[in-house]
Amino acid sequence: MDFLRYENLRTRVRAHFSQQTQELVDKALVFADGHLAGALRYDGTPLLEHAAAVASIVIDEVGLGRNSTVAAILHDVVRMAHKQRPAKEFIALLEEVRTRFGEEVAGITVGLANISKLRLKEAKEQADNFRDLIVSYSEDPRVILIKLADRLEVMRSLEIFPPEKRRKKSWESMNLYAQIAHKLGLYEIKSELEDLALKYLEPAGYDHIVTKLEENADERKAFIARFLIPIEERLQKSGVRYHIKSRTKSIFSIWSKMHKQHVPFEGVYDIFAVRIIIDSPPETEKQLCWTVYSTVTDFYTPNPKRMRDWISIPKSNGYESLHTTVSAEGRWVEVQIRTERMDAVAERGIAAHWRYKGVKQGAQTSEQWLGRLRELMEDTTHSLARRFDAKPASGEIFVFTPNGDLRKLPKGATLLDFAFDIHTALGATCVSGKVNNRPASIRDELHNGDIVEIQTQKNQTPKADWLSVVVTSKARNKIKSYLREEQARHTRMGREELERKIKNWKMPLTIDEAVACLAKHFRMRLGTEVYAMIAAQKIDFLTIKELLTRYTSGQSEEERRAAAAEAEAEKLKNRPVRESATAHDALVIDDDISKIQYKLARCCNPIKGDEIFGFVTINAGITIHRMDCPNARRMRENYPYRVIDARWRSSSEGAFRVTIRIVAADTAGIANRITETISRDLKLDIRAINFETLPGGCVNGTVAVEVSGASVADRLVHSILRLKGVQRAWRIS
Repeated sequence: MDFLRYENLRTRVRAHFSQQTQELVDKALVFADGHLAGALRYDGTPLLEHAAAVASIVIDEVGLGRNSTVAAILHDVVRMAHKQRPAKEFIALLEEVRTRFGEEVAGITVGLANISKLRLKEAKEQADNFRDLIVSYSEDPRVILIKLADRLEVMRSLEIFPPEKRRKKSWESMNLYAQIAHKLGLYEIKSELEDLALKYLEPAGYDHIVTKLEENADERKAFIARFLIPIEERLQKSGVRYHIKSRTKSIFSIWSKMHKQHVPFEGVYDIFAVRIIIDSPPETEKQLCWTVYSTVTDFYTPNPKRMRDWISIPKSNGYESLHTTVSAEGRWVEVQIRTERMDAVAERGIAAHWRYKGVKQGAQTSEQWLGRLRELMEDTTHSLARRFDAKPASGEIFVFTPNGDLRKLPKGATLLDFAFDIHTALGATCVSGKVNNRPASIRDELHNGDIVEIQTQKNQTPKADWLSVVVTSKARNKIKSYLREEQARHTRMGREELERKIKNWKMPLTIDEAVACLAKHFRMRLGTEVYAMIAAQKIDFLTIKELLTRYTSGQSEEERRAAAAEAEAEKLKNRPVRESATAHDALVIDDDISKIQYKLARCCNPIKGDEIFGFVTINAGITIHRMDCPNARRMRENYPYRVIDARWRSSSEGAFRVTIRIVAADTAGIANRITETISRDLKLDIRAINFETLPGGCVNGTVAVEVSGASVADRLVHSILRLKGVQRAWRIS
């Protein structure tokens, strides 16, 4: 073992850790060297050099501890074994790692190996799902941090890779890993990943900006020095304690602005910025920041459109700072003014620019998880795993199509759910499939990272028992829709066939009388059931002819009178309903699709417990509306003969989606408090959530929640209104 080759890492370990940890790191290097013997990088250097470089980044640039450093050294050992060795040998190796280096190290290396085996596809529209999938493999939060260090080392060494590898890794770094680093507040890593990725994805644009920056470097430094002279003189005279940081915008940020704003390099406003950081007690923070702002604008003219006051009203994520862009010597300079406390908050990453989206089933999404992780990182990084008690993106799984497309599904989803998620026609004709190249039935539950292939047959159609197989609302709705359409088609066919036969038999009775007679004989409640039985050929026409002949011949006068009364009752049911009608006259609404055909109106989205009425449409059967529906008055006035009473069956059960609109103060954590109230306190499932910032320090948003009825929806609105900062909340559908 040539320890001199890895002296850079060992020096860092001696500077940060105890003698015991130094010995453990040396032990890990020897172990890795033995298992990676002969494994080389593209430039012919030992693969272990990559692992040692990753470990150095983990120590210096991410700030993790002993177990993370050891896991970084060993991650290629486990990755190669996971990829190349038989299952028994891999398990034996993992047990050896666990015995020699501990359970935590073994767990981290397995998480890293799982991420490495992912087939990440270059598809912008799926980037969010791929980021979520990467995070979902990181139950120990250190996994994602070490993976970022690993990717940073790869990008720094990308020149040694083949051209096709350079492009793929650059795309992944820009669209996946840099975005994760940004959400974690690891801004230096994020910027470096983006700059290195741009170098290979847009080499001409990258070289152009680098050249421009190099041409102006000395002149830029001199300009900033001249710019600061009057400001510093005034601040020193006034006795303000401060220090100043200046920085040049990242190459990727400049390139992005040039493309988004369609301007040349010279047209980018804030290529360089100055940050004035004040040493101030909390009680005088705002006053001193505005004093410094006044000093800057005394000497330089501000651009009013570029003024940002996040001190009077901080951002919802806690970020506080004064930003202004001023003109000096014909150039624009961005000046940021904040206190030491404000700067510490911003630098820690608590001000990462993200909001909660898509919170489902009371679980933390990957963005929440990353935000929580960053907060914990600022505490004691060595005890990170013990302090972190929430798994990422719980309640979701990510599965692949055979060509590498990624789909997000709820936990518990089956192969049939996946088929409907791809396309309705694929789900409707699905008969079976393959999961990870093994045969699977439509009922088989899917798991994270599965590769799923669907097998279909042209003559396959959805069945009623499929409703017990699927868990996604999309699949359930499509199956129910097909079953309703199929029932309606059978009803039409059965009615047309019966009408034709009655006409051919020249029987002196109406279709309503015939159906009433048959329904009474076969003990069916509705005429639609008779039509469906006829269409399915479950009643033969010889029997029907015999029953109707007996009915019309007067052989059973009592049967004839009863059937006629039943037919008349069926007609009365479709006549306009008076206000004094009793509950027994009303249409009873439940979730049994085999009975009367009705749909819940989209204009008012009625749910169980709402006061409702039915409206007979021309082509779509009966639609159910709320009494306070915006369209109710028009329908009642213009079409009173098509309005019927309706009520909910008291014993019916179901799930309804309601949408609540919320207006609240734009304070830190307001979205989190709302989601916790819904998911944790009320135990309700959130299906969608969206917030946007309004002028005046407010946020406006909607949250879609699954409830069992109107009383639950009312309790939900009441609970949200009780939250501090919520100004208004009401149900909009």
